[in-house]
Amino acid sequence: MEFTFDNNIPIYIQVLEYIKIYLISGVFKCGDKLPSVRDFATTFKVNPNTMQKALAELESLNLIYTERTNGKYVTKDEKLIEKLKDEYAMNLARSYFQGMKKIGLGKADSIRYLEGIDE
Repeated sequence: MEFTFDNNIPIYIQVLEYIKIYLISGVFKCGDKLPSVRDFATTFKVNPNTMQKALAELESLNLIYTERTNGKYVTKDEKLIEKLKDEYAMNLARSYFQGMKKIGLGKADSIRYLEGIDE
């Protein structure tokens, strides 16, 4: 997979967001062991220090935890992952409706467009 980074946002924050999406989409499930810092850094093509910073932030959010000598794991707290997913979905919805409002469409019209999309 190719990752594209925005030069205006710190890379560790962008990596953090990619991993959050992996967590809420089920790529990494509750209790799964995560790749090592080095493996993650190679995957994202970033410096291991950058990767460590992103993982430290995930740990401070209780989304992952470290088992001494065994590595890092996804939280076992499914409700926390669901809450993160709900927040992410709500932000996407807000962004969509704000964009539609900018072009003069209200909520009802915006929903009509959503219903017309083929999956």
